[in-house]
Amino acid sequence: MKARFHKKTFHFKHPSGTSRGILTEKHAWFIEVWNKENSTIIGTGECSIIAGLSPDFNSIKEYEGMLGRVCSNLKENLDKWPSIKFGLECAMLDLQNGGKGVIFDNTFTQGDKSILINGLIWMGDRSFMLEQINEKIAQGFTTIKMKIGAIDFENELELLGIIRDQSSKLTLRVDANGAFNPSEAYSKLESLNQFDIHSIEQPIKAGQWREMYQLCQSTPVDIALDEELIGVHELTEKRKLLETIQPQYIILKPSLHGGISGTQEWISLAEEYSIPWWITSALESNIGLNAICQLTAEYDNDLPQGLGTGSLYTDNIPSNLSVQNGSISLIDGI
Repeated sequence: MKARFHKKTFHFKHPSGTSRGILTEKHAWFIEVWNKENSTIIGTGECSIIAGLSPDFNSIKEYEGMLGRVCSNLKENLDKWPSIKFGLECAMLDLQNGGKGVIFDNTFTQGDKSILINGLIWMGDRSFMLEQINEKIAQGFTTIKMKIGAIDFENELELLGIIRDQSSKLTLRVDANGAFNPSEAYSKLESLNQFDIHSIEQPIKAGQWREMYQLCQSTPVDIALDEELIGVHELTEKRKLLETIQPQYIILKPSLHGGISGTQEWISLAEEYSIPWWITSALESNIGLNAICQLTAEYDNDLPQGLGTGSLYTDNIPSNLSVQNGSISLIDGI
């Protein structure tokens, strides 16, 4: 079997704000694998990174060095390289299924299933965020997720109030990306609670297990772990994390949380501990997003997933993924 990789840079339609800064472009690498005997069937997988968040990305030179090693040795241990692991797993499964983009042959890839998703509101100034809110409501989303922690907290509360005034039935999620200090987190959660918030992702920075446990035990708003799961590879350590913190939810990103196999392991543990979960893309292009949707469709999970990032780029890879009325599907399947 042979393998190669190539890099592509995607450009955001609008600067996209998080508590870690403003994103205007994003790099991705695509692994291609094929059998020596038949080079016409090629499996493709996307290795997607977010600088400053992905645990396996420090520099392009180092990352491409590892990709080169992987292409020379497809059995390389990738536990500490989750984005590359995800890309390689997708490429191998795609090859196995005929090189047509089928990672999992299920009702989603057959075009018979849609997945309920949340509408994502990016950070920005008040007018930009309000514009996004009105757009998502008009598009028929029943669950809206707003990133918070970058602008003044009172302005963020005002925006949440506007959403709630427009609809008492909308499900509201917020994502703090670890922006709160532990000393202020509880009072901010109390302020958020007036808007009937479904959940908050990662209110304080990862690695503070004791403080996160205490917050999960007393919080007026359910807490979902996200960044907390990054870099936790071993099964025993995963168990320890869930047993120690006892979160209300966990959120899984295959490119950050161990690829396909690592995500599946997290799901098995979450279900063992009766912790609800959902899957979120990590700014992948349509190639990676399609694969994550297929993985999600392997499970019977009625919670809205975080898979609405396919329209972020001016130069995304063409796809028959479609978002309508707050759900994502594959038009006519693969």
